[in-house]
Formats: sequence, structure tokens, C-alpha cells
Amino acid sequence: MSVGFARAAALAACLLFAPVALAQTYPSHQIRLVVPFAAGGPADLLARVLAEEMSKDLGQQVFVDNRPGANTIIGAELVAKADPDGYTLLMATVGTNAINASLYKNLPYDAVKDFTPISLVASAPVAVVVNPTLPVKCLAELVALAKKEPGKLNYGSAGNGTPGHLTGEMFKVAAGIDVRHVPYKGSAPAVIDLLAGQTQMMFDPLQSVIAHVRAGKLRALAVSSAARSPAAPDVPTIAESGYAGFETTAWWGVFAPAKLPWEEAKLLAENVAKAARSAKFHDILAPLGVVPTPLTLAAFAEFQSREIAKWGKAVRDSGVTIQ
Repeated sequence: MSVGFARAAALAACLLFAPVALAQTYPSHQIRLVVPFAAGGPADLLARVLAEEMSKDLGQQVFVDNRPGANTIIGAELVAKADPDGYTLLMATVGTNAINASLYKNLPYDAVKDFTPISLVASAPVAVVVNPTLPVKCLAELVALAKKEPGKLNYGSAGNGTPGHLTGEMFKVAAGIDVRHVPYKGSAPAVIDLLAGQTQMMFDPLQSVIAHVRAGKLRALAVSSAARSPAAPDVPTIAESGYAGFETTAWWGVFAPAKLPWEEAKLLAENVAKAARSAKFHDILAPLGVVPTPLTLAAFAEFQSREIAKWGKAVRDSGVTIQ
């Protein structure tokens, strides 16, 4: 065998087994999971539980890096512009990688082209809750009251373009009612005003209001998911309350920068799914109404496409846009 032939054979062997070597060496150091929210909120809690479980299986630390600001845009842009090496990931939400695509006219990243979708992690329904002094016990009674007094009822949300706001707008169209939207800077101040009777009702992800519902301080009329929430099994869905096909959820998913190698994406997807199905993940988040919903790489990409279309219509119907 000539020297030249031997070198060519060796090179061919290296190229042939390069993907295997990559899969065996990744990850070689810690991984950053960017959370585009401040510490202490639902997304941060979910990310920290997920990161801890991911670390066990990967053999490297996955640490949470909180980068709040600009309605999740700061953190998302950071990941979109990071190297696609598998060491910078985004704990995205329905807002970050679905709603914002239509809500903002000048978004500094493309929610599809600038990311590699890894896996959906979990979801939670939006709850329709009212102050107990409002004389309604079910969704039908709420709609009847709203039609009797058009424009007089108002509903709070965590802010313009949030899942709660847009679910409220979608329900207004479905039910044919006229209720006024009152946006707040987050769920907490919106809930405070609802408890005080400053607003009559609220659309917000279940985890933000479930403690008040259980304490009897708020009354839950319905949830927006396709099926009832295991955390509130007595609360019917909007669909079964007379609005067939109505479904929205707040969700969280892991994304990487675009052009992440397939081997790394597949490894991460499997790792995230395993972490989301862990007992610890369930024990901490299930009582809040957050349900593990991992998806494969292809299924998550298709899911994101459908979500962008659905929420995009809700944004256009609401008439809300942000520069």
C-alpha cells in the first residue's frame, strides 16, 4: 500500500466516523440555558428543574442564565446570535417563539429561521377566572351577563400580546361579546386588582391563579386547553362549555441557534424529553397545572408553525402591534 493511498484511506475513515466522534464528545463542558425572564417566575422555575434533570443525563452542568427584558426579546436575540455549538440554549415560551413573530413589527430575530427547535417541554391552559362577587357560576352565565351589559365588564391580563390577552380576544370573537381589556405589567398586579374587585375577570395561565382558586378567592369558570387540567379537574374546558374546537395553551420549549448539527440536536431532544418526564419535574410543576408535553424534533417544528399561525390571527384580530 502506497503512502498516498494510506493517507487517503485514513482521511476517509476520519470523515466517515466524524459524526460518531462528535456525538461521543458532546457535551464536553457546561451548557447555558438562557431564560428571558427574571428569576422567580414560572419560566424560571420550570427551567431550573429542567436544567437539574438534564445535567444528570448529560454528565455536564446545565445552568440557568436569566436575561429578562423587552418582553423576552433580549434573551431570545442573545441565543439567536450565539454560535450553533449546543452550548447556548433558550428556554422559550409561546410569546418568544410564536406570538412575538406577529406582535412586533421590527423583531430583531426570526422566530423560525434563527433557531433550531429542540423540544416542547410543557404546557398549561389559560384559565378564565372571576371575582367571586360577580354573579356568575359558569361560562354560559358570564357570556349572558356580558351580552346583557355590553362594554361594562372588563378583564385583566398580564399585558398586551400575552397568552391571556390574546385568549381573551379569541374568546370575545367566539362568544360574540363586548368586554374591555385592561393590560397590566405582569400577572401579579392584574391578580391583585381582580381580588380587589377593580376588574371583574381575568384570562391568565392557570399556574398564576390556581392558588387563589383553591383558596376560594377567585372562581375558575373554564380552562382553554383541549382537555381538563389534572390540577383543576372540576373546571370544564372552554370547548366543552359550548365553544367546540377552542384551544390555546401557554407553553415552554427549548430552542438552540440555527444550524445546530443534527447529532447534537437529536441528543438534546432526547435529553429534554427524559428530563420533562422525570418524577421531580412532575412533582414540582404538576400541582401548578403545568403538564409535561415533550415532542420530537420534527413534531416540535410543526407545532411551532401551527402556533405562529394561530396566535398571528389572534394578534391581527386584536389589532395590537408593538414597534
